[in-house]
Amino acid sequence: MNNNSVAPKFVKQLRESHDYILARLNFRPKIAIILGSGLGDFADALLNKTIISAADIPHYPVSTVSGHQGKLVFGFQDKIPLMAVQGRTHFYEGLSFFKITWVIRLMSRLGLEVLIVTNAAGGINPDYQPGDLMVIKDHINLMFGNPLIGIPGSSKSVEVKAQTRGKMYDEEYNQLINRVGKALNIQLKNGILLATSGPSYETAAEIRMARQFGADAVSMSTIPEVLLANVLDIRTVGISLITNMATGLSSTILSHSEVTSMAQRSKLKFQELISKTIEQIDGTIVY
Repeated sequence: MNNNSVAPKFVKQLRESHDYILARLNFRPKIAIILGSGLGDFADALLNKTIISAADIPHYPVSTVSGHQGKLVFGFQDKIPLMAVQGRTHFYEGLSFFKITWVIRLMSRLGLEVLIVTNAAGGINPDYQPGDLMVIKDHINLMFGNPLIGIPGSSKSVEVKAQTRGKMYDEEYNQLINRVGKALNIQLKNGILLATSGPSYETAAEIRMARQFGADAVSMSTIPEVLLANVLDIRTVGISLITNMATGLSSTILSHSEVTSMAQRSKLKFQELISKTIEQIDGTIVY
């Protein structure tokens, strides 16, 4: 995708965002991770960090959601250079799909090759329980929007990449993360993520519909990021932390505090899985 696929004013703004970040870095990572609600602690463990506040980056959208710190953290896991997004932005914050995927465009400009995308999700599959980790094998977009709308040739790009890779989520890396889970004795689920726009939690009727559609978990993010990453040739693997059971499947009243609390209780397992996965993915990249 070239600059002609974006309005000239946005090309200039993206360049200004990119240049601001690049001026503060002395290394170039190839792997990025977007950290979902309550999962931002992973970035705190990186070494030799450069922390850039989203509020300081020209034109960068700032998250307003609790559990999303609004920082880009560049650092090292051992000797592996990484970019960690400590707080994503969401459509329900009143931002456009173009804006909530701003960070993906920046990743492409910075030369990122692999994206690990994570989120907190509600379990729909009755075999799931809070604390489970689900490898995303495919998704259902019910956000009623798409970051590729208006981009010339993007529908053809998605079609070609879906045919050549098989899925939006990289099959090789999905197999890799399952092997890592097995080696660490972490039981992983493999399922379909459905995304809605939020901010309201889904009704019990909507969850029954989602289950009929074949969804195993539901979130309010991730899919726009994955759609754009695919068009920009960034290989993507996704992990959902099941923080609660969806509406109608539990007597617990849903709340954001419940989501972040479960994320905290599961963070050691999550960090162990992600750290080892990054080591394995790094071995597939030519620097």
